[in-house]
Amino acid sequence: MLWAIALFLVIAWALGFVVFHVASWLIHLLLIVAVAVVILRLVRGQPAV
Repeated sequence: MLWAIALFLVIAWALGFVVFHVASWLIHLLLIVAVAVVILRLVRGQPAV
C-alpha cells in the first residue's frame, strides 16, 4: 500500500513539472513526506502492510 502511494506521488510530481505548475509545491511537499516515510520504515525494519 505504501509503495503504491509513493509511486502515485512520484507520477504526480513528474506531472507537476509539466501540467500542474501551480500545484507543484504541494506535490513536492507530499513527495518529500512519502520518501521520508519509506526511509523510516526501511530503517526501522517494519513489514509492509
